[in-house]
Amino acid sequence: MSEIDKFSIQLFEQAKRFLEKSKIENTDDGKKAYLHAALLIGISSLEAHVNAIAEEILDTRQNLDILERSLLSEKEYIFKNGYFVLTDKLKLYRLLERIEFIFNKFSTKQTLDKGELWWSQLVETLRIRNDLVHPKVSLEINEKTVTGALEGILGALDTIYKALFNARYPAVGRRLDSKLTF
Repeated sequence: MSEIDKFSIQLFEQAKRFLEKSKIENTDDGKKAYLHAALLIGISSLEAHVNAIAEEILDTRQNLDILERSLLSEKEYIFKNGYFVLTDKLKLYRLLERIEFIFNKFSTKQTLDKGELWWSQLVETLRIRNDLVHPKVSLEINEKTVTGALEGILGALDTIYKALFNARYPAVGRRLDSKLTF
């Protein structure tokens, strides 16, 4: 298991633990802080997982075209000396678009089913994360919101793992129960 794999798993365990901590916190300020942390770290975990999967695809598939390599590596491409080449310059793609591309291009299934509950949970989670990271108004989230967010992330990871690796996401059996005890 690579370092990024271990780190992405660790991040998801932390997100789940922060949700658990929010449930036993007595103060409103503490509860909000734990919920914010759970949501933000949960999304970071998903991004780390997607990056790890993209890196593995890049390492194992040699027949990828320049656009596919750009999307997987999040590197900009340019036209140089008659050819398209990747640069070291960062080119960000939307997380949902990267998930959809990875699923549709490299899975054994035909296309991603956006009608599944985890997809709508993930879309809502990213909207809430954006409102939290780029606030324009005060944002109120609660345990139900963050539980749905982490369930959406878990559903996304399990769906991706089943489609790409023919195996369940390893932590799916524990659902939102963290192994951490801090």
